[in-house]
Amino acid sequence: MAVKACIFDMDGVIVDTAKFHFKAWQRLADSLGIPFTEHQNEQLKGVSRVDSLEKILSWGNLELNSQKKIELMELKNKWYLDFVEEVTPADMLPGTFGFLTACKSNDVKVALGSSSKNAILILEKLEIIHLFDSIVDGNKITLSKPNPEVFLRAAREMDLTPADCVVFEDAISGVEAAKAGGFRCVGIGDPSILTQADRVVDSLASIQLSEL
Repeated sequence: MAVKACIFDMDGVIVDTAKFHFKAWQRLADSLGIPFTEHQNEQLKGVSRVDSLEKILSWGNLELNSQKKIELMELKNKWYLDFVEEVTPADMLPGTFGFLTACKSNDVKVALGSSSKNAILILEKLEIIHLFDSIVDGNKITLSKPNPEVFLRAAREMDLTPADCVVFEDAISGVEAAKAGGFRCVGIGDPSILTQADRVVDSLASIQLSEL
């Protein structure tokens, strides 16, 4: 079946803002006296802000009330946005701009399916927001990956079915979400980790639209 749309996760697929999330979460964990490593950060990829905080608190055996959790999430987001201010088009991952423009040239729709609540800001800083037909981010969804809600909504906004679309993901939870929703999925990263993906490549520079 011909591909009618490509749905992209943002962090780790289009741009590497994961390093900013790591620095912000690490700073927050340090303030709470909770050790936080890059290995633990891997478990937060593709996970919502609420669920990420819950994981960190569980690692520190720390229980907090709802108001304190909200304050901590706002603080983490402020630190993250401070880092994001540095983003420029040069931060796009290899092959991103070429792949997106190839989609537009071939009448293949382009969507974002990200749990980030700052997706629009980042796409604006990368100067590629005009290339997207649908943007579904953390402000539009209630369920985190591996629930497929984010991708199903993106397909619905484009009046397409999951069978019409290919999802591009770098996180295990994202690949699981794509497959749970009935989408084909291209993994960006390590094939030994993204085992459920239909195909795995190093980056968008390593695959052509015609190969889908």
